[in-house]
Amino acid sequence: CTVTGSTHGGMLVGFAKDGRQRNVIGIDASAMPAKTKAQVLGIAQNTAKLVHLGAEIVEADVVLFMDYAYPGYGVPSEETKEAIRLCARLEGMITDPVYEGKSMQGMIDLVQRGFFPQGSRVLYAHLGGAPAINGYGYTFRNG
Repeated sequence: CTVTGSTHGGMLVGFAKDGRQRNVIGIDASAMPAKTKAQVLGIAQNTAKLVHLGAEIVEADVVLFMDYAYPGYGVPSEETKEAIRLCARLEGMITDPVYEGKSMQGMIDLVQRGFFPQGSRVLYAHLGGAPAINGYGYTFRNG
């Protein structure tokens, strides 16, 4: 999930150190993707300078999927709610409707569409969002 861009930007720099910066993808949950992408780029570039990366982070390094923040920030779509239920049922992992639920929806969709090559190892970084769950109890009252 990418909203403020700090984790995404930091991961870009870390993976760039290993020559794999384009392997980091973010899924926008802000509903302001242009602003979010610019924030990620700025954070990554500043971090690269601070840690003396020795390589430049450019706009093409910031991979941000923008198709999952609908219908708006903090408003879960039916697909987001289904992703939350599926993840809880199959993995016992709780994701919230504001952040991680939207990114889980995105990851499930990308897997189903064949975005990741066969045999790929995909790491989903669950970044929290637990406090947001409390405000959505009614949404999930029936499971």
